[in-house]
Amino acid sequence: MARQDINRAFEMMVFVTVVEAGAFTAAARKLELTPSAVSKLVNRLEARLGARLLQRSTRQLHTTPEGDAFYVQSKRILDDIDGAEREAAQGAAPRGRLRINCFVPFGVRHLLPILPEFARRHPAIVLDVVVSDAVVDLLEDRTDIAIRTGKLKESNLVARKLGDGAMVVVASPAYLARHGTPQTVADLHQHNLLAFNFRCQNETWPFLSSEGGTLQIAPQGNTQISDGDSMRQLVLAGMGLGRFSRLHVQPDIDQGLLVPVLEAFNPGDRETVHAVFVGPGQQVPARVRVMLDYLLEQVKLG
Repeated sequence: MARQDINRAFEMMVFVTVVEAGAFTAAARKLELTPSAVSKLVNRLEARLGARLLQRSTRQLHTTPEGDAFYVQSKRILDDIDGAEREAAQGAAPRGRLRINCFVPFGVRHLLPILPEFARRHPAIVLDVVVSDAVVDLLEDRTDIAIRTGKLKESNLVARKLGDGAMVVVASPAYLARHGTPQTVADLHQHNLLAFNFRCQNETWPFLSSEGGTLQIAPQGNTQISDGDSMRQLVLAGMGLGRFSRLHVQPDIDQGLLVPVLEAFNPGDRETVHAVFVGPGQQVPARVRVMLDYLLEQVKLG
């Protein structure tokens, strides 16, 4: 069969319907086709791809790992086609559900305060916001935009830089009054260093050494926490030392609620914030484009 004769969007629609219906017969009813036609189409799709997508038994259908991946991608593409047709039919007005995943400190301090104005400008967009420090797979989680920090791994995702900020180790005045202020990196072994309870890119704290190199200190303390804003609350309450981007704690420093420590040993590393989305190989819906532009307009990270 010539490539131009293959209706790949229809194949994807049939396959997605089969997976969601759980059977060829149920999918055939929804598609107004015969079960044999649906079965033949899926067989032809598997033959063309050279991969088994479904495991069949007399009573059940199960997707293979290849089928799972093909389902996720197909669902995304079909949704994008539907979105493109709606936008074209309605003058390309941004509309539809926009799912954003954002790490907690940025969400609390920067994203949530600007969403009311975005909603006023774009009333046809339904916001679906997840504020969590857990890193999600955009395709599997059906996420349109993820706000992430740190060095990005190579992928087919596209990133727009929103800004960056220097890192700083801080403690509350009450904690320092009780335990003393560390004067050298070695003094940290006598202090409670708060850590995260999930695996992140920077699991150690870097400091300048007296020899001119960099020391990596693994935070050891009596508490681990799930997100940056919760850690900030514990540090404010005097529980121990924490390491943050100044973007998130500068107001606390300005008010004297937190005190930077060991600044003479600060290596000057910075935390970069990106808005990440599925790349240019797929159409970027208008609802995603307007949010990306809005973030660049409104977010000021130094």
